[in-house]
Amino acid sequence: MQIKHTIRALALASLGLVAACGDTAVEQALMGGGAGAATAIVVNGSVGTGAVVGAAANVAYCQTYPARC
Repeated sequence: MQIKHTIRALALASLGLVAACGDTAVEQALMGGGAGAATAIVVNGSVGTGAVVGAAANVAYCQTYPARC
């Protein structure tokens, strides 16, 4: 059971690194949506909700901190 939690934590951390990419709002939404959907799969959540939340969060982050994207 401990290994499963470790794998999930590592997967979430690596998805976080990928999420903050994209030069345009559309690219940012696609990258964030993909990362959100993948995260939802890893944690057995709703893929659709994960994609929407990931897209919105990544666009918001990249628009707020453009130098970090």
